[in-house]
Amino acid sequence: MTDLSTVKAALKAQSIETPSWAYGNSGTRFKVFAQAGVPRTPQEKIDDAARVHEFTAAAPSVALHIPWDRTDDYPALAAHAAGQGVRLGVINSNVFQDDDYKLGSVTHPDPKIRRKATDHLLECVDIMDATGSRDLKLWFSDGTNYPGQDDIADRQGRLGDALAEVYERLGDDQRMLLEYKLFEPAFYATDVPDWGTAYAHCLKLGPKAQVVVDTGHHAPGTNIEFIVATLLREGKLGGFDFNSRFYADDDLMAGAADPFQLFRIMYEVVRGGGLAAETGVAFMLDQCHNIEAKIPAIIRSVMNVQEATAKALLVDPVALRAAQQAGEVLEANAVLMDAYNTDVRPLLREVREEQGIDPDPIAAYKRSGWADHIVAERVGGTQAGWGA
Repeated sequence: MTDLSTVKAALKAQSIETPSWAYGNSGTRFKVFAQAGVPRTPQEKIDDAARVHEFTAAAPSVALHIPWDRTDDYPALAAHAAGQGVRLGVINSNVFQDDDYKLGSVTHPDPKIRRKATDHLLECVDIMDATGSRDLKLWFSDGTNYPGQDDIADRQGRLGDALAEVYERLGDDQRMLLEYKLFEPAFYATDVPDWGTAYAHCLKLGPKAQVVVDTGHHAPGTNIEFIVATLLREGKLGGFDFNSRFYADDDLMAGAADPFQLFRIMYEVVRGGGLAAETGVAFMLDQCHNIEAKIPAIIRSVMNVQEATAKALLVDPVALRAAQQAGEVLEANAVLMDAYNTDVRPLLREVREEQGIDPDPIAAYKRSGWADHIVAERVGGTQAGWGA
């Protein structure tokens, strides 16, 4: 049997980073949908992130995206976050929204474009220094749409050169997290399409380079938990971008499309020791809330990750190992399914009560009046978001 006090301690220690961009306007490739009360500045995004942490006690940091969150005074931004009870987390680079990057950024055939892109990544490390952030997250839209458009091997070399330069700029306590994505916006050959490519580059770079797994960046049917288990075993799992997908990179709320998959992933995290602080695994959300209210959706996503984690922690490791070693297929599967089918909501309510917060974060947020406050307060100016 699993010790509930140990489960509760693990849940209380869990930290799930929320993304600044999820608080801004977003949409599809066809239309960005505006909502009343959306933040206009990085400070207002942080204010909203602080509300998520206030009502969940599980989201103490907020990731920044540069240039979307560019400011003249990053130490002041970090101080603003601290004043709101949160901290600044991962710094995300952006080398995909400039016209110069139509044919790629760090893998572009033109060395002047590659230099521009690499300089932006180095700027992000400077921002890490100013904010006290540990991690730089790199996602590249680079790739080709047609066979013969560019040399595949040459592009890998250009990528490796840029990564090596940025890696050398990192401080002793800083890391590079390399993300991968199967396709989009490149449709023939994405330059970092899978975990193997990302792992190969990180292995060559050294211990400060690790792989980040976005749960929406895989082909249908991919066994993501296998990837997680392997990277954990090799000490190369840097973190997650949690979201849900039905078809492609849908960026829906974590756990919304396939909660069983999220449980399976979190079981491998628990089994591989990934919840321990010393492993450094970063648990982040990467979502777009196009039609639903943003703050409640992010709260719900945090709660979904908590529920998957709680179920994973309830798996009886002794019973599971015994069934596995005995070759008892159905019994082994039943151990996992018993944990997954457990209603952990009462347990999480107890955890929140012990943390001194409302056991129902969504209801508490609705009662807080914050939604009405931001609609009334945030009038005028330019709302944060990305254009389409």
